[in-house]
Amino acid sequence: MKIDEIDRRILDVLQRQGRITNSELSERVNLSPSACHRRVQNLEEEGYIRDYVALLDPRKLGRPTTVFVEITLSGQADETLDAFEKAVALVPDILECHLMAGTADYMLKVVARDTEDFAQIHRRYLARLPGVTQMQSSFALRTVFKTTALPV
Repeated sequence: MKIDEIDRRILDVLQRQGRITNSELSERVNLSPSACHRRVQNLEEEGYIRDYVALLDPRKLGRPTTVFVEITLSGQADETLDAFEKAVALVPDILECHLMAGTADYMLKVVARDTEDFAQIHRRYLARLPGVTQMQSSFALRTVFKTTALPV
């Protein structure tokens, strides 16, 4: 399925306001409600819209500390990468894990209550991840800009 400008406008609105009603959405993109609903269904079926979620405030939930952790593994064999990826997916404090090009093999985004909590996460989970030979942690001092909206 190839998307057009109307689909792009729909995607742009939905990723910024996921709870918008179909009626409001149809007005914003200048379509009838039924045509808008059909397009949204097609975008969902084709996988352009993966899911609908609520974005939570980490501060309100007591997780204001963000730590980026660079991971270097002992090797690049499929078994090493697979074992690491399976283990890292089980750590509840890790929000993101990216396979990287460059000096580190992986980059993790971890949330914690504070530095002591991160030390516990490090001891309990990160230090036990398979195949890890080196870790470099960087604490975010302040989030200047953050979005989940992709350019469409």
